[in-house]
Amino acid sequence: MIPSILLAAPPTSDWITLDFAALAQNFWFATFDGLTFGSIYALVALGYTLVYGVLNLINFAHSEVFIMGCFGVWFTLSFLGFGPSIPNLGVGAIVVNLLLALIVGILASALTAFILERVAYRPLRKRNAPRLVFLITAIGASFTIQYLIFLWRGPVPEQALTMFQTKAIFEVFGTFIYNDQILIVTAAVIMMVITERFISKSRTGRGIRAVAQDPDTATLMGVNKEKIIITTFVIGGVLAGAAALFYTMKIPSGVVYNGGFILGIKAFAAAVLGGIGNVRGALLGGLLLGLIGNYGQILLGNSQWTDVVAFLVLVLVLLLRPQGILGTSLGRSKA
Repeated sequence: MIPSILLAAPPTSDWITLDFAALAQNFWFATFDGLTFGSIYALVALGYTLVYGVLNLINFAHSEVFIMGCFGVWFTLSFLGFGPSIPNLGVGAIVVNLLLALIVGILASALTAFILERVAYRPLRKRNAPRLVFLITAIGASFTIQYLIFLWRGPVPEQALTMFQTKAIFEVFGTFIYNDQILIVTAAVIMMVITERFISKSRTGRGIRAVAQDPDTATLMGVNKEKIIITTFVIGGVLAGAAALFYTMKIPSGVVYNGGFILGIKAFAAAVLGGIGNVRGALLGGLLLGLIGNYGQILLGNSQWTDVVAFLVLVLVLLLRPQGILGTSLGRSKA
């Protein structure tokens, strides 16, 4: 008798195909769409990068910080009357409503990050807990928040929301560029540039870099380490909240209790790819991962391969260049 698992396995010839013709035909569409998703990955990746740079901690609960922002965005837009159909509003009203949703999403993510740091990580720092304990706590906090949301909202994704009508703005190499793609990429790049300048030039940013390089010496020089740590978590939350609006805009049915898990892993892969602990590396890694994921799913002929390609990239980077492409730590970044 043939085992059922073998009967369920797809034939090798149908499992993996390399369709270079499809990739060539859809190259520019995959590129522009990949940059859009890559911008979202990069915003979330910055949260991983900043916390790792300061605490040498992989904050796996950051994916839940992100998804709380998604719920904040969804509830705000639902309260304002948005639904599955295109809203019957003027441009100005839509912009105001989206700004309100952005603010609520940022507040929801920033508050979650603040509570997470105070409740989960601060007690461990006071007891000088080993790094492994921090890592286990991060994973535990991730699942705790995830299943609290599950108990609150259930397993079914929230109703899809349409924020505005997508329109082609211009054409490049025979491929249309849409207004939502321009909005997401432009806004994400502006936010990342502001964050990078803030880390490099501001007094608080210098404090973050000082704590990242040598926390004991920074404390002796008058830097309030606890204030810097909580500021770092909140900045990561702010960026995740902004990414939540763009994610909900791009994936209208993606607001669900475990919706942040896969995106969080991709963002972590992006941070590692660019060089975790490096602000510019998070931007580079996010954009590259968005491109690689889109190219991979078209080349392999199935959208399910997007996630597989992201994990494969993570494994290869850890094996071949664990410090990432740029590889500079936050503490040694240029002022």
